[in-house]
Amino acid sequence: MKRSRLVASSLAAVAVVAGVFAIAFSGVTPHAHASAGGTEVFHGKVFPTRNKINPSVTSSLLTYHGGPISTGPVVYINYWGSQWNTGFSTGGYTSAQAQAYVNGFFGGIGGSTWGAIDTQYCQGVAVGSTSCPAGSAFIGNQTGLLKGTWVDTTSLPKRIGQSDIANAATRLMQHFGYNANAIYFVMTPSGHSMSGFGTQWCAWHTSTSTSSGTIAFAYQPYSPDAGANCGQNYVNSSNNSFGNGYFDGFSITGGHEWAEAETDMQPSGSTIAWQGSGGGSDENGDKCAWNQNGGVSANITLGSNFYAVQPIWSNGTTSGSGSHCVTTYP
Repeated sequence: MKRSRLVASSLAAVAVVAGVFAIAFSGVTPHAHASAGGTEVFHGKVFPTRNKINPSVTSSLLTYHGGPISTGPVVYINYWGSQWNTGFSTGGYTSAQAQAYVNGFFGGIGGSTWGAIDTQYCQGVAVGSTSCPAGSAFIGNQTGLLKGTWVDTTSLPKRIGQSDIANAATRLMQHFGYNANAIYFVMTPSGHSMSGFGTQWCAWHTSTSTSSGTIAFAYQPYSPDAGANCGQNYVNSSNNSFGNGYFDGFSITGGHEWAEAETDMQPSGSTIAWQGSGGGSDENGDKCAWNQNGGVSANITLGSNFYAVQPIWSNGTTSGSGSHCVTTYP
């Protein structure tokens, strides 16, 4: 790997605002969802499906915009819906197997060389920087990333909106406690997802204000419901007993959102951290999604299992082919 101490990252940006519901990428506009407080606005971007490749992606280095990153990242997961307790099956796999796959992935990426890709990015340097000097406040790569999972039996609404996901993330934070460095993941069961999932987007991340402070959160629907559009069998063409192949999308899209969230904890307005010249849809995961910019998705071994991941953009290193989309660092 070629290396230098360059730094930058891309971020999936989504924010809750009052007004209309729209997505600013690929000309895709999901259906609006009415809520008690009016309608929701979906500003920024989501991780598009394989048939909605993002035209905003560039080959420019990522630059720092002044916002916060996660210096000590941890993950909490809200398996929202009583279905996770009662259990369900899809494609010959159980919900318990899906949870084991997701928990194993997030439980293992801390301390890995794939998880280390984001450690070149920092906060507190000059706006416009593409590198971070020694001594900067860098993103961490601690082991034991997954700090807790919880089945939230709060009833799922008939039509899930962005504010519902934000509320679920807030309940997760209240359950485990506030951590400014945490990414709070919300996962819904099969057959229950926000409109647009699988046809326009696969997952997204943003932040929301709570009485404890601002939290970063991500939404990962039940990936197999979207099939190949959201990564099923993208790396592994056949399925095994652990779920490799069938569950590839969980680690590809969930990993994408995690990598972006920790490099841009509050991705809206003046709090943006790292992104490329294409804006909020040109983040470290976006640049390499579905093998753009010469990236190559692959399996990585975490513990006794392996997981499909996409490459992540590295300002400071390139692969053997010269691509900044890498699956290991340094």
